[in-house]
Amino acid sequence: MNIPKESKRAVESLEPQALWNYFLEISCIPRESGNERGIREYLVQFAKEHGIQAFVDKTGNVILKTAASKGYEHYPSVALQGHMDMVCVKDPEIVHDFTKDPIILQRDGDWLKAKGTSLGADNGIAIAMILHLFTDQRLTHGPLEAILTITEETGLVGAFGLDPALVQSRLMINLDSEEEGVFYIGCAGGIEVDGKLPIEYAEIPQDYVPWELTVHGLHGGHSGSEIDKQYANAIECCARILYHFSNDSSFMISDINGGSKRNVIPSHCSAFVWIPKDKETHLKHKVEQILSELKTEYSVSDPAISIRLQPSQGLQRKAASVNQSKILARTLYITPNGVDKMSMTMKGLVETSTNLAIVRKESGAFEFITSHRSSVQSSRDHIAAKTAAVFSTSGATAKISNGYPSWTPNPDSPLARRCSHAWKTFTGKEPVVTAIHAGLECGIINSLIEGMDSVSLGPNLKNVHSTAEACAISSTVRVVDFLEHLLASIGDY
Repeated sequence: MNIPKESKRAVESLEPQALWNYFLEISCIPRESGNERGIREYLVQFAKEHGIQAFVDKTGNVILKTAASKGYEHYPSVALQGHMDMVCVKDPEIVHDFTKDPIILQRDGDWLKAKGTSLGADNGIAIAMILHLFTDQRLTHGPLEAILTITEETGLVGAFGLDPALVQSRLMINLDSEEEGVFYIGCAGGIEVDGKLPIEYAEIPQDYVPWELTVHGLHGGHSGSEIDKQYANAIECCARILYHFSNDSSFMISDINGGSKRNVIPSHCSAFVWIPKDKETHLKHKVEQILSELKTEYSVSDPAISIRLQPSQGLQRKAASVNQSKILARTLYITPNGVDKMSMTMKGLVETSTNLAIVRKESGAFEFITSHRSSVQSSRDHIAAKTAAVFSTSGATAKISNGYPSWTPNPDSPLARRCSHAWKTFTGKEPVVTAIHAGLECGIINSLIEGMDSVSLGPNLKNVHSTAEACAISSTVRVVDFLEHLLASIGDY
């Protein structure tokens, strides 16, 4: 394995060394959603080298099993669970091929980060913790399993396709959470809506000139766990300019591209438009006006928000008609985005939300991709239908798909009680037991395996699904130490 020297330096001297070496190796393996072959082979080889049983189900998930420590055979079997894939995003100026290049690790005080890309601690740090726990000779434990799934980030594919016959545990600790000392016992379900508007091309008048409009400098982030932060959405901001410009001027959209992943709040959007030459000054004024408004509105969440407007070079004289360009701008402008409802049963929890995730020109059509989350299935389906209606009203086709269930909180969960008691014993503090507005695999796995009791926890992570993603080093170590305490005593609670 070719490990970059800069990445080695980032984790050298960190303890426990085995944990961070596993994360270092994992970071060198390309594992964007749908490309998990390399990490799967790594896990199977790891199992072979350490005398651990490894199974690969027909979906491509990996299940590891190791026997109980001597004297702990009576303990209940526990499954540790995480996903193999990661969200791959990079800064525009960074040259990085996610199909072959390793993530370059950097250390910033107590934070581990990546150089110009997402870090992949979501959920690579879970895999590293699991491998460390499976091989730490100091740890005493009952029977242990690991459920390592594929393609979680783009549809929870692995969880849906998991072979339940390979899992014996009825206690599962999901390690896909991002806040130390917070135990999740429920999560939102989700669904997606895709729209497609065939392009009506029209001849561009001779007095029209090409301009490129780019919204950038936005925070981005996770469309579930960070939707309540109210970060600006680059697609929505771009549409806002085009919509208001269209109220007193014509324009023609040649191309538009914003967002990268369904579960990432878009931080960048570019539109290539043709406008009448005598409206150039008007467009500049409109951009200045709306940028001023956005800077005020998002002064806290997105202080670096910026809009670049420049003449476009080499743009083909091919664009959507004036009428359809106006319809496209209006569609994006009125598409639901952000928090729709707050929970009335769990204070501070987002109940329902929408992420206007992607817009692009593809194969002669403008495509819109949205994702929707809710802890209430009827609300999830309502906001999805509402979005589909917006697309349909604008002449686009709309497809609703990839729905997955919520994980209904169980305040009486025996595992939650065990974890809470162990946390208080280990730290002297009460944990926070709550639910999360994000899709976790627990709901799906619980539905497949009768009697499964789950809790989700993890170390402090921030800005996941973005190039600012970071993993707290000391928090990760504390969580690993807690897991060792929990697994060594879980049969006593």
